[in-house]
Amino acid sequence: MTKLIEPLTFKRGLVLKNRVFMAPMTTKMSFYDGVVTQDEIEYYSMRAGEIGAVITGAANVQEDGKGWEGELGVYDDKFIPGLAKLASGIKRNGTKAILQIFHGGRMTNSQVLRGVQPVSASAVAAERPNAEVPRAMESEEVVALISNFAAATKRAIAAGFDGVELHGANTYLIQQFFSPHSNRREDEWGGSLEKRFHFVEELVKAVTAVVDESGADGFIVGYRFSPEEYETPGIRFEDTLYLVDHLADMPLDYLHISLNQADKRSASEDYQEKSMMAYVYEKLAGRLPLIGVGDVRTGQDAEEILAKADGVAIGKALLMDPNWLPKAVNGQEELIRQELSRFDCDELKISNGVWGFLESMMPERLH
Repeated sequence: MTKLIEPLTFKRGLVLKNRVFMAPMTTKMSFYDGVVTQDEIEYYSMRAGEIGAVITGAANVQEDGKGWEGELGVYDDKFIPGLAKLASGIKRNGTKAILQIFHGGRMTNSQVLRGVQPVSASAVAAERPNAEVPRAMESEEVVALISNFAAATKRAIAAGFDGVELHGANTYLIQQFFSPHSNRREDEWGGSLEKRFHFVEELVKAVTAVVDESGADGFIVGYRFSPEEYETPGIRFEDTLYLVDHLADMPLDYLHISLNQADKRSASEDYQEKSMMAYVYEKLAGRLPLIGVGDVRTGQDAEEILAKADGVAIGKALLMDPNWLPKAVNGQEELIRQELSRFDCDELKISNGVWGFLESMMPERLH
């Protein structure tokens, strides 16, 4: 398990004590208005201390970006005191705290938004049951959105976080601008692949400029992405390699691939020789660290990911066993909790929202 416990140093100087991240997962633990709860602080703090970094669940940068109830907010200065408590709770024993920031785009509904119509790159509904048709954002609204991501980053710095992760994955708004399914625009923000990347490019520029101008020491910026979409038209793996290639030359600190299986292969016939993660790692060619992910249960699973990535994000395993890392590296894997019951929830600070997430992801391991 040598590589797993090696430090990881980013361009902006931040050093992680090891290469294990807590993956960002939906908790639905915040108050109705997006304010952090004490339960949420305890949930994250319990899983910090041993791993290198915790990436929080998504925090919305605009009120109309709220994707679900119980979601973190970072769209106003009023959130800074609660977020500061959250960052402090995570930063036990040298663990770093990274706030994931996002906008839900069309992946929400007017009920969650209290009567407001969802917005997206274009007025195209998601291909899911009961999806509402969003309102296409005006060009000036797109500019304002980028500014709001930058403002959210300033708040993360003020709250004492060590970094932000731009949530460009899982079909939320950043991905919606890059996708030919959700972005049918004919202005500077859409059309060709290059124009669909334009939003991502301007967003990364704005956020990283805020960080560099702030003078915050070692504050990092990451970008998470999903490598393919099933919709037609949709993001194909070749598009993602274009995205990765261009992001690698921007002032980011890491890329984070979103996968449910680490060895997942592309749907494209042109990329069948290896996993999508391996192709992405090859494309990066050391220009940026890659954070890999995908149903890690054992230390060996994590080491296999680190053969084609620089860090490993662990989700469900850390939910079930906050002490996963020392057990994995000290030859005590037989002690790692592999199943979960409702009776374990209080001990593990698992709320109904987290339990619902687990039910959707791994019902076979719950009892």
